[in-house]
Amino acid sequence: MQIGTGGTLELVERPTPTPGSGEVLIAVEACGICGADASDIDRADPALKPPRVPGHEVVGRIVALGPDTPSIWEVGIRVGVGRLGGHCNECSECRRGRFNLCRNQPVVGSSCDGGYAEMMIARATGLVSIPKELLSVEAAPILCAGIATFNALKKSGAEAGDTVAILGIGGLGHMALQYASKMGFRVVAVGRGADIAMDAMGLGAHRYIDTEQENAAEILNAMGGAKAILTTTGNPEAVSALMPALPPEGRLVVLGVGKDPLPVSTGYLVGAERGVIGSITGSPFENEKALDFSVLAGVRPMIEIMPLERAQEAVQKMRSGDAKFRIVLTIGDQTNADQ
Repeated sequence: MQIGTGGTLELVERPTPTPGSGEVLIAVEACGICGADASDIDRADPALKPPRVPGHEVVGRIVALGPDTPSIWEVGIRVGVGRLGGHCNECSECRRGRFNLCRNQPVVGSSCDGGYAEMMIARATGLVSIPKELLSVEAAPILCAGIATFNALKKSGAEAGDTVAILGIGGLGHMALQYASKMGFRVVAVGRGADIAMDAMGLGAHRYIDTEQENAAEILNAMGGAKAILTTTGNPEAVSALMPALPPEGRLVVLGVGKDPLPVSTGYLVGAERGVIGSITGSPFENEKALDFSVLAGVRPMIEIMPLERAQEAVQKMRSGDAKFRIVLTIGDQTNADQ
């Protein structure tokens, strides 16, 4: 499924690609649809030939190995590939062991072809081993939405028993609620409208705040403040409205990417040593930890399943906000999937 004109997707046939040095060929079983896919589709280079294939929450099986592929990877192994397509092992960040910050890795679905396809080439350094306890359609969203929120909570500075607020209850937020609850935080979900309240509570929130009816910052401050706020929305006004709920040494962790700048008072940060950080997804090793924790703690994405042939419809549903909470495309024969 390649990107066509006008932000549409076109189902086409292509020759099966051949993996190069340090690469593998994956027979895709499932590919989650992420909000970043819409951006990849909208910003695709129209001059690129052949057009880009989107998708970066990919689970499938290795069917061919390129030269110099590490021996840990074999034909038949079920693997995943997330947004980060594999570190280079040469840049300064890789030499420091910070593989998620590698400057020379492909961005799957954007700078290299992704998983809206039957077959996909992937760098071996980007491969993630998938636990047998997870279905392919369950594992796929964890490779992006899961690892992003799992790592963000680990970086937040909050400890078990602290209050953590999750702003935005969607594809990312519904994973963050589950992880935060299982990690032992007092979890406050912050969203718009009462229709999401039951879902938020069912996913692990101890309190839901409807910003259309309540002042979230005042409520959080009455609870002692939020040691950490994870924001999954790209709306800077919504984020700014919640920041007064950070206590001294509280931390805002930004996951949602927006076009407009986030206004932050320097005095507010300096006066109580508050912090604002960004968090990207994670390395393959960290992704495997997120998958293993998901198995251990019973965390699963809430998904809708659609076949690859309906990818255009699925992306439109994701864009509309009607997905609850993640859509996953299935590809090929699922008879032997997840085994």
